[in-house]
Amino acid sequence: MTGETDLSKLLTSMQPLLQPGEYVFCSIPAQTSYSPSLDPMGCFKEEEGLTLILSRQQADEVGLPYDAVFAMITLAVHSSLEAVGFLAAIATHLASHGISVNPVSAFYHDHLFVPAAQAERAIALLEALSQANHDAP
Repeated sequence: MTGETDLSKLLTSMQPLLQPGEYVFCSIPAQTSYSPSLDPMGCFKEEEGLTLILSRQQADEVGLPYDAVFAMITLAVHSSLEAVGFLAAIATHLASHGISVNPVSAFYHDHLFVPAAQAERAIALLEALSQANHDAP
């Protein structure tokens, strides 16, 4: 099944869902293996190290440091990895309301990591953005 590429359709059908839990971004040296007990939501290798996206609980259990705590919002629409402007529209909208976002695109959905304290507000703003696009001619 091919993901959606039409920006208008993506915005009107994004269905933001707040996932349970709190998440953190941690970095370990690139050549270091991490504990098999860890189950990262995602990882990305950079020159400076390996970034792990973990539940806050997992990071705390193994003593990995982190700088901020995030909530994860999943956009339930099946977006194409080739969709143009979808995350830009979302990031711009949230930024205009003072909310930072760290987006992660996976095969079926986009996931937004926003400051945990602003999660409910971010959901409301995304729902309003979706509705505004739904009502647009």
